[in-house]
Amino acid sequence: MGFTFFFRDFQTLDLISEYVLPTIRQRRYINIWSAGCSTGQEPYTIAILLKENIGPMLFRNVRLIASDIDENNQYGTIIRDGSYPAKELKRIPPEIFERYFVPDPERPGYCLIDEEIRKRVEFQQHNLLLLKPVRDDLSLIVCKNVLLHFTEEERVNVLKMYYHALNESGFLIVEHTQKMPEALQGHFEQVVPYAQLFRKVNGRK
Repeated sequence: MGFTFFFRDFQTLDLISEYVLPTIRQRRYINIWSAGCSTGQEPYTIAILLKENIGPMLFRNVRLIASDIDENNQYGTIIRDGSYPAKELKRIPPEIFERYFVPDPERPGYCLIDEEIRKRVEFQQHNLLLLKPVRDDLSLIVCKNVLLHFTEEERVNVLKMYYHALNESGFLIVEHTQKMPEALQGHFEQVVPYAQLFRKVNGRK
């Protein structure tokens, strides 16, 4: 079982708020891919962030695809149910928790995510090394704590797949320890020097 929790990486959320949202909120449809999502806390956190910042009308056009290899068939059920142990939700800012979580009537000690948030997140079982994206026309791909498990060649191939799945000026966020491989210099531009947030550079193969 993967280890993660809601609102785990405030730096990533700040980057999305400051640099990604001003661009993607101009699009009619917003497609986001959370690759290597584990039990779904990261994609649901991103969905809440969008709901808080882009308004209810545009939020209806958000589709957030959460994917993982899910060899034991556990992640998909957890994400679709949107029910998590209350003790694991303590890091969530109180005002956010009150707006988007309620006690799960069928599971004592668990809380349910708001239905509108759940509708925006879709789980897909997916193996990144097959090099087939979950879809194209993506505005943002978030891939944290995954690439470090791959060889250099595998990382290059996966990142190239991400490049082609992003729409024009789409964004990519990877874990802090992962630098962009030399083989892909020119495919992405680093948005800020202190974080692994990249924007697609169009016209590359």
